[in-house]
Amino acid sequence: MTERHSMARNQAIKKWRARLRARRRPRLKGVSFNRVLPNLLTLIGLCCGLTAIRFGLEGRFAAAAGAIVAAGVIDGLDGRLARLLKGTSRFGAEFDSLSDFLCFGVAPALVLYLWTLEGWGGVGYAPCLLFAVCAALRLARFNSALDAGPGPAYRQHFFTGVPAPAGAMLALFPLFTALAAAEWRVVWLASALSSPAISAFVLVGVGVLMVSTLPTWAFKNFRVPEPVLLPMLIGVGLYAAFLVSEPWGALALGGLAYVAMLPFSLRSYRRLKAEAEAIVEPVVAQPTQAAGR
Repeated sequence: MTERHSMARNQAIKKWRARLRARRRPRLKGVSFNRVLPNLLTLIGLCCGLTAIRFGLEGRFAAAAGAIVAAGVIDGLDGRLARLLKGTSRFGAEFDSLSDFLCFGVAPALVLYLWTLEGWGGVGYAPCLLFAVCAALRLARFNSALDAGPGPAYRQHFFTGVPAPAGAMLALFPLFTALAAAEWRVVWLASALSSPAISAFVLVGVGVLMVSTLPTWAFKNFRVPEPVLLPMLIGVGLYAAFLVSEPWGALALGGLAYVAMLPFSLRSYRRLKAEAEAIVEPVVAQPTQAAGR
């Protein structure tokens, strides 16, 4: 009786477990959240760019500049997060480019137009239009380079031309500086930087830099020498403190620092290119020398 009772009990448990499994909700099939998360960040960045346009239309130019800066921070995170989570996709790349065009091509130009260039009418609109077109061309060239495949190893550490997010920050330099001057109560400087001529000059100059072939550091796989590591950490800490206390002045200073790095980026690119060509040339020359013998 005991053995039969035990067998009956086991069978009852098995039937109960089978019924429990049948009642469980079936596992959903779909895209992993890791692949969706970078696109969600891109969507948030796009919303920041659209909100910047709204703030500009309302005359809230400090809030508009802050929204574009937030879009730039998000743009720096979504791509790295996609590579970290192995969630890269063609859809994500195209979505990111469309978001970049609005956030860093259309929004900065429109904000500057509403801030100071509107007084020039159609003439003031021309630099804004040129900047947006240059941003679109720069992003199209970047996407076509992805389809072409990886180039030489040294070229992967550089962008061709100034990237769109950096271009937007440089284009907003007059607005950043004017906002900082207003906080510091330097009225004459804020008034001078509000001149349409300065904004037009900056928009045209940055637009040319974006579509140029100037190599700029991509900061990918960037190695910091050990002697420079501690001073760099101290400098970043000081800049972070300055950014928290005086955000507009820190952003303007960051733009100046980026422009100052461009000649060093070009020198680094030429040095790496020369080293790569020096390694390749002897290998190519060997068959010719052997044939001559």
